[in-house]
Amino acid sequence: MKNYLPLLIVGAIIGVITSALILAYALVKDKKEAMGFDRNMKDGELMRRLLRYAKPYWLNFVIVGLVMLLSISYTIISPILVGNIESIIAIEGFAYNDVLWRVLLYAAILILSQAAGYVQAIVLQKTGQKIISKLREDAFTHIESLSHSQLSKMPVGRLVTRVTNDTNAISMMFTGMLVNLVKNMFVIVGVLVAMLCVNYLLSLMVLCFVPFVVLFTVIFRRFSRRAYRQVKNGTTDINTYLSEHLSGMKIIQVFNREQRKMDEFNVKNEKLYRAQRGQTFVFGIFRPITYMLYISSVLCLFFLGAKGALDGKQILGQTISGETIVIFYMFISRFFNPIQGLAEQFHRLQSAFASAEKIFTIMDIEPDVVDEEDAIELETVRGEIEFKNVWFAYNEGEWILKDVSFHVNANDTVAFVGATGSGKTTILSLLCRNYDIQQGEILLDGINIRHIKIASLRKHFGQMLQDVFLFAGTIRSNIVLRDEFDDEQVLEACRYVNADKFIDRLGNGLDEEVRERGNNFSAGQRQLLSFARTIIHKPEVMILDEATANIDTETEVLIQDSLTKMMNIGTMLIVAHRLSTIQHADNIIVVSDGQIVEQGNHHELLKQRGRYYELYMLQYNKEQLKKQ
Repeated sequence: MKNYLPLLIVGAIIGVITSALILAYALVKDKKEAMGFDRNMKDGELMRRLLRYAKPYWLNFVIVGLVMLLSISYTIISPILVGNIESIIAIEGFAYNDVLWRVLLYAAILILSQAAGYVQAIVLQKTGQKIISKLREDAFTHIESLSHSQLSKMPVGRLVTRVTNDTNAISMMFTGMLVNLVKNMFVIVGVLVAMLCVNYLLSLMVLCFVPFVVLFTVIFRRFSRRAYRQVKNGTTDINTYLSEHLSGMKIIQVFNREQRKMDEFNVKNEKLYRAQRGQTFVFGIFRPITYMLYISSVLCLFFLGAKGALDGKQILGQTISGETIVIFYMFISRFFNPIQGLAEQFHRLQSAFASAEKIFTIMDIEPDVVDEEDAIELETVRGEIEFKNVWFAYNEGEWILKDVSFHVNANDTVAFVGATGSGKTTILSLLCRNYDIQQGEILLDGINIRHIKIASLRKHFGQMLQDVFLFAGTIRSNIVLRDEFDDEQVLEACRYVNADKFIDRLGNGLDEEVRERGNNFSAGQRQLLSFARTIIHKPEVMILDEATANIDTETEVLIQDSLTKMMNIGTMLIVAHRLSTIQHADNIIVVSDGQIVEQGNHHELLKQRGRYYELYMLQYNKEQLKKQ
């Protein structure tokens, strides 16, 4: 027994570590809800969905697999060559040529292996980037298909994280991780077969450590997935916070809340730091443990080798020579390096799975505003609109519109007025199917808008909102929105809405830079650009939602002139608080608490002395007071 005391000590140490890890595994296995999971997709499901994106490139992966075999051959053959060289050198008076051709063979296999590795890396990078580009495109396209209601519930920073950070994490899986996983498994099997052929006794000794490797990997899987999800959640929180607060930095500075927001950011930053520290700790525990198994196997090799080779004894009928010890020393390294590599790749694979779960969670959201199966395309639109007994609520039971009915003739200009929150903007949003109604019908040229394809429906509408959004780029790119229009068409649209008056004063004209959200232009200039953007696409129905609010007097004159011109293009629907801007409308609909209380032209409504009359006199008196 004393002769085998070192082996017993090694076994005891491994046993204690194994017991501690099993106990830790048992303590955390039922705490999923505390980990902040978005959902609980299984690894197999995630892998199947990801491999669908790789399927079109199967031939590339076959090529990589064939090239990979060359690299594996070096891993298996080189220890035998080195051991063979050692045995020849140990012979007194050995022939130099016997060693030389083996060294040259070793060098040739090494060069071939390195060349194979280069080809493998190039093919994988090109293939992986194509796969990730497709996944990123699908994620963005799906986000585009979601309704206004669904998008309003998702922070922008979270969506940005899904399309950028999370797809990048998955990129590593296709650019090497999966292939290396397969390669390492082949290496482990190949090395094991080679060891059994050389000496089955030492091979059995190495195999004694395999169950512990498998057990530690299973335990590590639990902790690593938990750690990665916490890191992903922390990263998402940080991105969401930054997206919102960097956009609102002016408000933060105006109200002197910099320190308060900094404190809030530090809390989220500290949370992410703890998550990343936990992730590092998990991996920092696992890899040294697998390295400990490697060192333990080497110690056992030297122990048994000493008893066999140095004492000249057979152990279980197997003779252990110096050549065998050299071969097995290299084989053990070849055997455990892939296992440690598997740990690192599994570490990254968990990151990819955590990211994939986040992406597929978004992609699994079914759009709640979709085309019907037999939806039609509209080639032309006259602009006749009708609401029939429409009921709508953003939240169930909280009705915004209650049994609303009205009719708009083609080419008419109709204005909606009423107090804030009465439902005016909601009416216009429903017409474009930004939301779907719960009851009633909305008709365009006598056709229920549910029977029209959404893209076809919106193509015929031009929307000009109070809060104009301009993209970073140029004036031209913001007007054409990547459609094909020549400069003359763009300038004609600008002249029609009076935008040319300020564009001509700019140094670069249509090529003037537009910064993020158009913050280098005034509110009035942004509004005129939105008019030009709408006009150039020639919509049959135009929607103006508070388009003249918060505009300076000089620009308002230009906008009013533009509005007068646009009224002759087609049907126009206007929401306006300034009643003086809609006096020439064909019909004015007064909305109160989600219901239509009055409608008629300006003079008819004043004669009725109802709600419209009250609103008009209130504004008129305010204007008189300002003049005084």
